Amino acid sequence: MISIENLSVYRNKKPLIQNIDWHIKSGEHWCILGLNGSGKTTLLNVINGYLFPTEGNVEVLGKKFGETNLPELRKEIGWVSSSIQQQFPDNESVHRIVLSGKFASVGLYEAVEEDDLYLASRCMELLKCKQFQHNSYGVLSQGERQRVLIARALMAQPKLLILDEPCTGLDMIAREELLLFIERLSLEQDGPTLIFVTHHVEEILPCFSHTLLMKEGEVFNQGLTIDLLTESELSAFFDRSLSVQSEQNRIRIALQANNSK
Repeated sequence: MISIENLSVYRNKKPLIQNIDWHIKSGEHWCILGLNGSGKTTLLNVINGYLFPTEGNVEVLGKKFGETNLPELRKEIGWVSSSIQQQFPDNESVHRIVLSGKFASVGLYEAVEEDDLYLASRCMELLKCKQFQHNSYGVLSQGERQRVLIARALMAQPKLLILDEPCTGLDMIAREELLLFIERLSLEQDGPTLIFVTHHVEEILPCFSHTLLMKEGEVFNQGLTIDLLTESELSAFFDRSLSVQSEQNRIRIALQANNSK
């Protein structure tokens, strides 16, 4: 699905990310964990073809950068982020926003077919947003908007779906509801490979079998999630003494009382 070798991106001769090696196989769901400024967004921009590598090789969905049409490649990648959420007008209907996902456009400007209507209905049912399909986007809560945008991303039937900090701005209940929908999506037969980006350990679901830890523009570690979300590994990663608790296959962390940093 993704093959990245020795990837570095420089801006004004300063590295944004460097020496990245990362491979995702079909059927794997990955989490990217890192604090703000760790290079997560830069890496996503490379995967989507918005930033070109300064050094290294990148291959996404079997398409090698430098030898492929990147706008066409983007049609096979779903990307949900807060920046996309802000692009839609408040008076646009949920139904039209979801349908626009087929054409990767902000707004619906092309004719839709019966199959498109069926797929939109199925995507909205999966994300539990069909009941407000005729509502205006502007009246939706933050959590409802995120669900609509995920349904929209699924309209293109992407092979790869990137969820870039989808829980940002959500209260606890809305966050857990959204995570439940993501967990359900991961179980869909013939569903997309998921990449979930966060800086909150407690958001990492059991379906994300692998994790990439990013720190200061480099890969700190990567591998099976169960091996990385440990007290010793996370304490080293965050450079703090942490306690780690597992509850319902989710990890929660806390600073230890004797933490002197």
